[in-house]
Amino acid sequence: MYIPPHYKNENLNEIKEFITQNSFGILVNQVNGKPWATHIPLELAIDSDGNDVLEGHIAKANKQWHYFKEDVKVLCIFNGPHSYVSSSWYTEEEVPTWNYIAVHVYGTIKIVEEAAVLDALNKLVDKYEQASKKPISLHSLSPQTMRQIKGIVGFQIKIEDIQATYKLSQGRAHDHPEIIAELEETKNPGSIAIAKCMRDKQP
Repeated sequence: MYIPPHYKNENLNEIKEFITQNSFGILVNQVNGKPWATHIPLELAIDSDGNDVLEGHIAKANKQWHYFKEDVKVLCIFNGPHSYVSSSWYTEEEVPTWNYIAVHVYGTIKIVEEAAVLDALNKLVDKYEQASKKPISLHSLSPQTMRQIKGIVGFQIKIEDIQATYKLSQGRAHDHPEIIAELEETKNPGSIAIAKCMRDKQP
C-alpha cells in the first residue's frame, strides 16, 4: 500500500501486537479474475518451522477457498482506530485530514487438515472467552455440535511481507496537544483511541 515515509512503522513487535489485538481482518484474493474479500478472524501464530503465520477458516459455502493456491499471494488487511481531524485544531490554515492505523500482510496460503483446524479453533475460542462471565470451551461441546467443523475450511498463511501505516499527525507535532484534546472531547471511541496512540508515540 502507499505509505509516506513518516507514517511507516517498521517496529515488528509493535505491529505483531497490533495484529493480535485487532485480529478481525479482511482476506483478499482473486476469484474468477476479480478481487474477493472475506471478513474473518486471522490469528497470528508460529508454524512448526518457526515461521510467522496467520491462521483462519471460512465456510465451505464461500467459493473463495476454491481459489487458494500455494504459489499465489493473498492479502490480509487489519484496521485499527481512525478519526477525522479538523484543521480548525491547527495553529495555521490547512486542509482537514484523517488519522488511522492500518496493517497489510502479504503471504502464501495453504489449506490445512481438520486436526490443525480444530487446534486453531480451540486457541481462537480460548482467547476470546477469557472476557466472558461464563467462558465456554470447545472441549465441552457435544460431538453433534462439533460436527459443524465439517462445514468450514481451515488455512494457514505464511507471512512474507508486512506493511504498516500509523498516520498520527506526525508532521504537526506543535499541534498535537490541541488535536489530542479535541479528539478526546468528541467522546467518539475511535477518536479517543487515536488520541491515546498519539500520546503514546510522543517522545
